[in-house]
Amino acid sequence: MSARPASLLVIFGATGDLAQRMLLPSLYGLFRDELLPKSFRILGTARSELDDAQFRAAVEDTLRKRVPGEDRDDASITRFLGALHYQNAALDDATAAQTLTARIAALRDGDVLFHLSTAPRFYAPICELLGAAGLAGAGTRVMLEKPIGHDLASALAINDGVTRVFDESQVFRVDHYLGKEGVQNLLALRFGNALFEPLWNARHIEQVQITVAETIGVEGRGDYYDHSGASRDMLQNHLLQLLCLAAMEPPAHFDPSAVRNEKLKVLRSLRPIVGGDVVTHSVAGQYTAGAVDGVAVPGYRDELGRDSGTETYIALRAHVDNWRWSGVPFYLRTGKRMPRRCTEIYLQFRAVPHSIFAGTGAHTDPNALVITLQPEERIELSLMHKTPGLDRSGLKLSRVTLDLDVHDAFLHSRRRLAYERLYLDAIEGNGTLFVRRDETEAAWQWIDGILDGWRTQGVVPKSYPAGTWGPSNSVALTERHGHSWRE
Repeated sequence: MSARPASLLVIFGATGDLAQRMLLPSLYGLFRDELLPKSFRILGTARSELDDAQFRAAVEDTLRKRVPGEDRDDASITRFLGALHYQNAALDDATAAQTLTARIAALRDGDVLFHLSTAPRFYAPICELLGAAGLAGAGTRVMLEKPIGHDLASALAINDGVTRVFDESQVFRVDHYLGKEGVQNLLALRFGNALFEPLWNARHIEQVQITVAETIGVEGRGDYYDHSGASRDMLQNHLLQLLCLAAMEPPAHFDPSAVRNEKLKVLRSLRPIVGGDVVTHSVAGQYTAGAVDGVAVPGYRDELGRDSGTETYIALRAHVDNWRWSGVPFYLRTGKRMPRRCTEIYLQFRAVPHSIFAGTGAHTDPNALVITLQPEERIELSLMHKTPGLDRSGLKLSRVTLDLDVHDAFLHSRRRLAYERLYLDAIEGNGTLFVRRDETEAAWQWIDGILDGWRTQGVVPKSYPAGTWGPSNSVALTERHGHSWRE
């Protein structure tokens, strides 16, 4: 961990889509609330030929479009723009690259954070450039955007290239889901309440479902998405990170090493899904034309403009082979063009061992805990409750829900963008919410087994109409084991 906060942030890819949607609005939020060092400066760099004034004008336009009116004011925008600088550069232009490193050195006055918001193939060359210019030693660190590679081999190559220049302790791999308030609250729910942790195991939990559903299609990212698919774009990082947080053992301390060590143990405990197992333990799908929220939308191939065998939906039956979770299925699914947008973790508890109401005709359902992370954060615990009445025809039970709406509970707390927290942690050198190298590679090793199995078994995505919950065989994935998807 760095001894002091970084006073300079260098964003590679500062004119890109991610920078406009998330990075610059997040930095403005931190700057407005005076959470950054007093002398903090930001240097953006990209191929676009802009000067400082043009870059500041473009950022101002972005802020006025992206930041809600109640969260911005002219005075703070003016001060924020004053901290921005820009230097165009291209890695294949030695003169421009040298000019960039000279500008960084001139602006540097303390620690530096480099954020590589570029295609992963540029990570190693950028790091080599910084190292050759003497900008990768003590007091520097680098943020890397996902995906880290396309498979295990490419992840190893990228990680090797980066760590030839930067020590692993200086590398901050981003999964923006880990910056979301609800994801962090999962740790607070599990390890800050005596109520849940004693029940959080195979003795009391029947099944776990983790769903990340999107209503959107590829949204102009067709070329990237067709190369990755749902397995690489969402499963390898977001879903597996949520699985780790839901399944990990209590860390000894809330610090980067302890938390990430426990997540790694989960990844290494995942039972491989390989060979013929992919047929019974996984489902791949691709959306066709349909309707989402009553609006007609085209199919994936229509949006892409060509034929494709890429999956836009994946569902898995996974197992964590350790003492805590032995025998408990973890159902994972993610897809595009689903009926509703949601990210949630559903834990179904086991049925009561003996129902005293069996002779009364009253039906008991298993208790369940639903942790919703988006679009709104909430926690719901379903319980059985006596249905009001005189019971002349027999006792009746109904399921009721204890519902905590996090927004209502913290109505006066501003909801921050995920990158606000991630930036602040990286600036201060705190790696707790970032992904370590061995986590990334363990996840890829597991995913590679599934993708290799699909190839050898001839698995191709099954069609599902946009606006539905995936192909029909995803239902069988759960129902053959006596379970059903929560929808």
